[in-house]
Amino acid sequence: MDGSQPRVLVVDDEPDLLELVSLTLSRMSFRTRTAHDLATARRLLKSESFDLCLTDMRLPDGDGLDLVAWIQENRATLPVAVITAHGNVESAVRALKLGAFDFVSKPLDLGVLRKLVGNAVKLRGTADPHATAATFGGPRLLGSSPVMEQLRDLIVRVARSQAPVHISGESGTGKELAARMIHESGARREGPFVAVNCGAIPTELMESELFGHKRGSFTGAVADKKGLVQSAEGGTLFLDEVADLPLHMQVKLLRVVQEKTVRPVGEAREETVDVRILSATHKHLADLVAQGLFREDLFYRINVIELHVPALRERVADIPEIAEAILERLARRTDAAAPRLTGDAIAMLQGYAFPGNVRELENVLERAMTLSTGGEITAEHIRLRAAGRPDPATVAATAPAVAVTSGAALGSQLESIERGAIIKALEKTRYNKTAAAKLLGMSFRALRYRIKKLGIE
Repeated sequence: MDGSQPRVLVVDDEPDLLELVSLTLSRMSFRTRTAHDLATARRLLKSESFDLCLTDMRLPDGDGLDLVAWIQENRATLPVAVITAHGNVESAVRALKLGAFDFVSKPLDLGVLRKLVGNAVKLRGTADPHATAATFGGPRLLGSSPVMEQLRDLIVRVARSQAPVHISGESGTGKELAARMIHESGARREGPFVAVNCGAIPTELMESELFGHKRGSFTGAVADKKGLVQSAEGGTLFLDEVADLPLHMQVKLLRVVQEKTVRPVGEAREETVDVRILSATHKHLADLVAQGLFREDLFYRINVIELHVPALRERVADIPEIAEAILERLARRTDAAAPRLTGDAIAMLQGYAFPGNVRELENVLERAMTLSTGGEITAEHIRLRAAGRPDPATVAATAPAVAVTSGAALGSQLESIERGAIIKALEKTRYNKTAAAKLLGMSFRALRYRIKKLGIE
């Protein structure tokens, strides 16, 4: 795309809405083409180039979801946003799962629309979806194993969307690092990245901390205070350990996700917010939903796209590369040369299960550095807790084995990877679900839920 005005295709059968959107975009110096049905939209998309497609969900000759799917197959680098009826969040979630960039609800809030369009055209010129990743200079998830190559590829693809992402994985695997990579690789990289540990905020202060408060709204509120959600305006809000949110706060978070509004404590009116929600937990959210400890509606809203960060024991081949990077980082603190790991030290590390994952590996190496002499770390310098290496079959069963295809919708790719891992575990255990769940490192109830959701017979 050249440096000319950004071009937006608006697909809707309501003349008044087309006129409103066209006028709004022209004031933003955008060029607009309009289509009143799917057939016209497809014809224009085949013959002309655009920077964004904005489509209504209900069209005379079909569904807006059909256009989202068509664009994913035929114009994969074009961001497409959907216009949904007020309160119809289910259709918005379906569109996001199919690969839509974002959604906006009727009646249109022009401020929200401008921000959406502004975010979409920031992806302009990145015809290669890996272009944003190539310029990302922050800390990365290390490892050359297929499962990590796949995870990084998915992060890049997820970064081009505004859909909520839930990052699962054990403690110490690097879930926050994955969230930062999504933020830094996407359209919001110029905005703030606000990380919130939901388990570290006292329950009675949580609403005020997250949403802010007005002066005098409670004892001690001596001044207006901006909440953490508002602090992430224009950027990304990362809710770590989201499973620790009390139920009354889950209701309020649901409004932020589906209405894009927030109400500070003591304020009568809601205010719109433009934030992308990323969340993470080491717990199984599906289990908590089944137990009534986590709201099912919120689970579906924040779990539009799920990324799983594998445990270190599932990718033992990556340990030498990760260990080398950790030692170099630790050595820089003291301006010393990084010690070398001997073969027996590497073998010892690769034979350990690392229940604390990469975080535990860093602690082990930091201790080994203080014990080492002569610029090398041997097996005798490494102190490990009593634990055995997992069976290699476990690693094979838990590692996704499905290749990522560039044209497929993101949600279906993730589901096919998950389906492949579950089927492999079921085959390994001769379809004993209890044994398969143990092999996959999840509860029986969580596995049963995933089997039902993915339609595995």
